[in-house]
Amino acid sequence: MGKRENIRQVQDGREDGIKAKRQTAEDYEKAAMKVSEVSIGANFVLTALKLLAGIVAHSGAMISDAIHSASDVFSTVVVMVGIKLSGKASDKDHPYGHERMECVAAIVLATILAATGIGIGYSAVGKIAGGNYEQLAVPGVLALAAAIISIVVKEGMYQYTKVYARKLDSGALMADAWHHRSDALSSVGALIGIAGARMGFPFLDPAASVVICFFIEKAAYEIFMDAIDKMVDKACGDEVETELRERALAQEGVLGVDLLQTRVFGNKIYVDIEIRVDGSKTLRESHGVAEHVHDAIEQNCPKVKHIMVHVNPAD
Repeated sequence: MGKRENIRQVQDGREDGIKAKRQTAEDYEKAAMKVSEVSIGANFVLTALKLLAGIVAHSGAMISDAIHSASDVFSTVVVMVGIKLSGKASDKDHPYGHERMECVAAIVLATILAATGIGIGYSAVGKIAGGNYEQLAVPGVLALAAAIISIVVKEGMYQYTKVYARKLDSGALMADAWHHRSDALSSVGALIGIAGARMGFPFLDPAASVVICFFIEKAAYEIFMDAIDKMVDKACGDEVETELRERALAQEGVLGVDLLQTRVFGNKIYVDIEIRVDGSKTLRESHGVAEHVHDAIEQNCPKVKHIMVHVNPAD
């Protein structure tokens, strides 16, 4: 009766753990979608404001900045799709889950960013190379006001999205946060270029677009490389592996850790560990030790989605 009760308690504990993980996944998706909806709304308003200011005030830099903000709207939609797909439960064709769909979304986002930056830079370089600076229109004061508003709003969106990206450990949201920061920085470049053009240096307006291009390409590269690292099973950092090793060693019956391998899978972690156990123990006893290690790590390390524990007999 005692053994049956213990088995039942273990089963109940695992069922509770599964329910908790499912609830956590649902909370993650809701929070990420909320952040993305706020991002889309802010970018839509900014795009309209910048485009209007750029046309009315005759500022190529502000129009370029508006295009950047418009790309933010589309990229956030990509992020939302990626998060939605990554939250799908495991199935026959995807037994390890769909977490990497978030990485795919981040790669698509980086590609969009890079293409946007190249387009802006190409147009600006063409104007500078033309050399007819006296024919370039002097931007109006409305363009200056739009640039200042954009800097304040986009920096605020960066900080807001970054907080949730770290809280949820979302690579796609963090990519979107950096998209906001790149827009804020590009608006700084636009502000400098517009101000310089109004002071009698009209070439500074297209030159600001070149600066915008640089910041966009830098953000695209960083987003792309982070997503690739998560796609190619990169190992966790030393700090995480040390914590996993210590939790395993803390379990009764574990005499040592012979091997510890980790791999990042989207925003989750898979772990393979070989523990050393007294060779005189029965198979059932050794299995029990492995179960304790398995449960201790999964329950105390939320990012660990799955752990495989192998037992080696100690000499």
